[in-house]
Amino acid sequence: MRSAVVLVTGSSGLVGAAVAQEMRAAGWQVRGWDVRPGPWTTHLGDLRDGKLRARAVAGSDIVVHTAALHAPHVGRMPDDEFRAVNVEATAALLEQAAENGVRRVVYTSSTSVYGHALVPEDRAVWVDEALEPRPRDVYDETKLEAETLVADVDPPLATIVLRIARCFPEAPAIQAAHRLYRGVDVRDVAHAHRLAAENDRVTGTFNVAGPMLFHPSDVQHLWRDVPALLEQRAPELVALFGRQGWPLPPTIDRVYDSGKARRELGYRPVYDAAALSHGPAS
Repeated sequence: MRSAVVLVTGSSGLVGAAVAQEMRAAGWQVRGWDVRPGPWTTHLGDLRDGKLRARAVAGSDIVVHTAALHAPHVGRMPDDEFRAVNVEATAALLEQAAENGVRRVVYTSSTSVYGHALVPEDRAVWVDEALEPRPRDVYDETKLEAETLVADVDPPLATIVLRIARCFPEAPAIQAAHRLYRGVDVRDVAHAHRLAAENDRVTGTFNVAGPMLFHPSDVQHLWRDVPALLEQRAPELVALFGRQGWPLPPTIDRVYDSGKARRELGYRPVYDAAALSHGPAS
């Protein structure tokens, strides 16, 4: 009996490669599809190539769709290209998945879709899935449009959307600060994708962020004086920042809450700011 097959689009990218590695370690047979070569990429070519799409999807049990044009492409790529890649190619992939009897589609979205809703007034914004997205650019718009396609696919598929927090490489001091409230380690992102792939009865939209330090009742304190709150809540973390020479943010404008993923998927992120003192993810 063959092992179950997962197709990972964007398998040469940061998130796609991490997901492919996580799924392979869990015993899945991994196919990777990307326009660029990579160690997990078995199908090389454009996401809009219909023949390649048919070959990649055929025989796949799960599709994890991480491939997209991203925020750094805004202003460098035409808006029509964003719609063609992020929306139209996603629609075609969903149609192919339905035709081939794929049992589960995991779609990788972004917390960026909350857009203008992330702007604080007199307190930090608590960002859970009840916050209504207010897209600010073509990236946000097309990711949100694709989310709608995934949720409303016809004929129905078992689908799930993961809105992942900031996880791309940055200077350690910046990453450490972001891990307090808006960042996540790519290894935790990959684990969340595996949980989403394997818990096929769970549907809906989920934030995926790092370990949680704060509570909704903290939002005014976060906007006024973060170091004082951290001294009370996590003095060992304050000491770590001091030893590493990482400045604590004076204020925090938002907090990404992945409590829904914890409750429904069993997601337990482990790589906090302290993990950065041990070196980068391997």
